[in-house]
Amino acid sequence: MADTFQFEIVTPEKLVVRDVAEEMQIPGKDGYLGILPGHAPLITELGVGEISYRVHGYTHRLSVAWGFAEVLPDKITILAETAERAEEIDVERAHDAKRRAEERLKNGNSEIDVRRAQVALERADSRLKVASKGRS
Repeated sequence: MADTFQFEIVTPEKLVVRDVAEEMQIPGKDGYLGILPGHAPLITELGVGEISYRVHGYTHRLSVAWGFAEVLPDKITILAETAERAEEIDVERAHDAKRRAEERLKNGNSEIDVRRAQVALERADSRLKVASKGRS
């Protein structure tokens, strides 16, 4: 069995990453999935969270929100609505988005406003966590 697998992370705007990995964790809609070479095929919906992958002793991180992942034994394709590498995240912008979402949650006057604010807060939190971890 191979020690690595290929993967791509794509958004509507661009190819974000094309690389190989020894292992990967992705945020499924109902929780995180750990992926190793030779994983059983599956398709899953993505939630908001962190994608981490390890290659050559380094862990790389991205913040991702919504989309789908196709996992095959030797390749993963991730189609995400948004994906940002840790080093590309604008931390000040993410802090501003978090503050706005928290304010909307305090003052939300409809279910739609509250749900949108919850999603915005979740995404801002994910971006901030990924940016703080960087590459290790």
